[in-house]
Amino acid sequence: MHMIQVVFLTVMVFFVIVTIHEWGHFYFAKRAGILVREFAIGFGPKLFSIKRGETRYTLRLVPAGGFVRMAGEDPELVEIQEGQTVAVRVKDNQVTRIYLDRLDDRANVVRGEVVFIDLEKKLSIILIADGIEETYAVHPQAVMIGKGRETQIAPTDRQFGSKTVGQRALAIVAGPVMNFILAFVLFGVFFQMAGVPMENPDKLLIGNIGKDMPAAQTDIKVGDTIDSVNGIKIGTDSEKMISLIQKSANVPLTFTVVRDGKPISYKITPLPDPATKVGKIGISAAPPMRAVSFIETFKYSGIAMKNMTITIFDGFKKLILGQFKLDDLGGPVRTAQVTSQIAEQGITQLTSWVALLSLYLGIFNLLPIPALDGSRLLFLGLEAVRGRPVDPNRESMVHFIGFAMLMLLMLAVTYNDILRLVRGEN
Repeated sequence: MHMIQVVFLTVMVFFVIVTIHEWGHFYFAKRAGILVREFAIGFGPKLFSIKRGETRYTLRLVPAGGFVRMAGEDPELVEIQEGQTVAVRVKDNQVTRIYLDRLDDRANVVRGEVVFIDLEKKLSIILIADGIEETYAVHPQAVMIGKGRETQIAPTDRQFGSKTVGQRALAIVAGPVMNFILAFVLFGVFFQMAGVPMENPDKLLIGNIGKDMPAAQTDIKVGDTIDSVNGIKIGTDSEKMISLIQKSANVPLTFTVVRDGKPISYKITPLPDPATKVGKIGISAAPPMRAVSFIETFKYSGIAMKNMTITIFDGFKKLILGQFKLDDLGGPVRTAQVTSQIAEQGITQLTSWVALLSLYLGIFNLLPIPALDGSRLLFLGLEAVRGRPVDPNRESMVHFIGFAMLMLLMLAVTYNDILRLVRGEN
C-alpha cells in the first residue's frame, strides 16, 4: 500500500504542475475571446479524451508536458473549395453544421455545390442546390464534420493572431506565472508544516536519515538530539560531527543521542564514499525548528523563491559553459525517480520539492528557446517593435525546429536515465 501511495503522489506531482501551467494559458486565452480547441496533458497518442463546450480535454501517453491548442496557431481546418459538394444543416436561418463526406447518409440537410464560402470574415456560404443558388449565413460556432472528426470553425475574431500583442502576450506568459504562484504558495505551505530553524539554537537534531546508509540500520530517529560522537560533545557544532565521521571510514563510532530526555547510544560504522573515500553514515544535522506566523510565511516563501531561482540559473550557466557531463543531466524518468524517493520521506518534503519543480518549469519555459513560451514572447516583442508580425511560416518553422531539438534532447536524457536505472545508479 505504501508503494501505491508513493506512485500516486509521484503521478500527481507531474499532473499538478503541468495542469496549472496549461490552465494559465487556457484561462487568459478564453478571457481574450480566443477559441481553445484542446487542453492536453502530455504528448503523443490520446489515452483519454472528453469535450466540454468548445474545448476538448485530453490526457496523452508521454508525460513530458502539455499544451493548449488555440485556433489560428496551426493550419488545421480542411479547406472547402469552390465546386465541392457539401451538405449543410440550417437552424434559425444559419448554418450550424457542414458535412464534407457521407452526404447521402445525412438527414435534414441541404446538399449543394459550393459557389462561395467564407468561414472567417463574412461567415457565409453560397450553394447551388437543385439548380437554385442560395446564400446562407454561417453560425460563428458552426461545426465542420468529415472523416469522423468534428472541427469548430474559427472566425477571425476568435483566432490567436487577431488579438492585440498584449492579449497574446498575457495568454502566453500566464502559464509560467501560474507556476510561480504555485511555487510561492507551496513554499508557504512547506514553512507552515516544517517551520524554520531557530536563530540561536542550543542543540542540533537529526534532520534526515539516508536510505540504505549505516544510520538507517539502527533505531536512530529524525528529531533525536545529537549529544556526542565517541564521547566528544557536539553541542551546536555540526562541522565537528562531520569531521569525526569523515575520518572514521570503516571504523566503528559510538553515536549518542537524547530522546525524551534519555541518552541512547548506537554503534555505527561509517562507510567510505566511493568518490571521496571519506566516511559517511547517512545523517544530516539540523537546528531545532520554530513555527512561523502567517506574515512570516510570505517572507520565507519569497526568500526560498529567490534562493532557488539563483540555484536554477547557476545550473543554466553550467550548461551554457559546458561544465557538465551527460550523466549530470536528467529527464522525466530521473525526475520521477527522485520525486518518488522524496515522496517516501513524507508530504512535508514532497511539498518543498513540488514547489521547486514548479518554479523550475516556470523559469525554463521563459527561456528564449524555440517552441518554449519565452521564444513566443520574443516574437511578440519583435512584432511590437516592428509594428507588424513576423512571417507566420518562418515563426512556425523556428518553433518546429526548436521542438524537434527539445524532443531529441528529451530522448537522449531519457535513454541516459534508463541506463542509469539498469546499472542501479541513483
